[in-house]
Amino acid sequence: MNEVETPDNWEDPQRILVVLAHPDDPEFFCGGTVARWIKAGHHVSYCLLTCGDKGTDNRDLTPDALCDLRQNEQRAAAEVLGVQHVIFLDHPDGYLVPDLELRKEITRVIRQELPDVIVTCDPTNLYIRDSYINHPDHRAAGQATLDAIFPAARDHLNFIELWRDENLEPHIVREVWISLPLEANISIDITDYFDLKLRALNKHSSQIGDPAQLEERLRVRHTPDSSLESPRYEEHFRRLVLG
Repeated sequence: MNEVETPDNWEDPQRILVVLAHPDDPEFFCGGTVARWIKAGHHVSYCLLTCGDKGTDNRDLTPDALCDLRQNEQRAAAEVLGVQHVIFLDHPDGYLVPDLELRKEITRVIRQELPDVIVTCDPTNLYIRDSYINHPDHRAAGQATLDAIFPAARDHLNFIELWRDENLEPHIVREVWISLPLEANISIDITDYFDLKLRALNKHSSQIGDPAQLEERLRVRHTPDSSLESPRYEEHFRRLVLG
């Protein structure tokens, strides 16, 4: 696929909002693509729904201390990629539910940020490969985000208080890019940004353990048509063009 054929070859700079569950999800799911988009002149912001306050085996860390640590790690990782704006909604890790309140919160962020493109994750993807159960927060984040995009963010009478009391006008999102998809329909070449993705991931030191082991694990995931000596790396999405 050459550059003119890529689905992210937009004519104008895009406002892109990444809505995912946990600190570190953006870097793991789409960090190379985020770096590529920022290099191309697009504006990328993050909205993380949970605080990440459960992800540790350290018995000395309290949930509040872990929350602070993971937020600081996420800001540092975002800075590596060039993301300047990170929103935290601070829901408890592991307890995310795609209810009306969460949908309203995401709708508020969409109407504040006015994105052309939203990246989220696949609420239908229960299993990943043959070795991993997809985290329930990932699925809840994807479901709530899709429900906020359509129809809640679009119609002023959905959560009318956002329009009436907070002066947040309805907003139409043009594209949705679903990361960690059950069925991808596009792949983005991130070879030139793979090392930057690794640098950003290494900022999540509370989560990755040994950085060398992480790098080894990720480097072998090159495309089948390439080799470890001359690798090509991709990130995969299901892209929805809404109009």
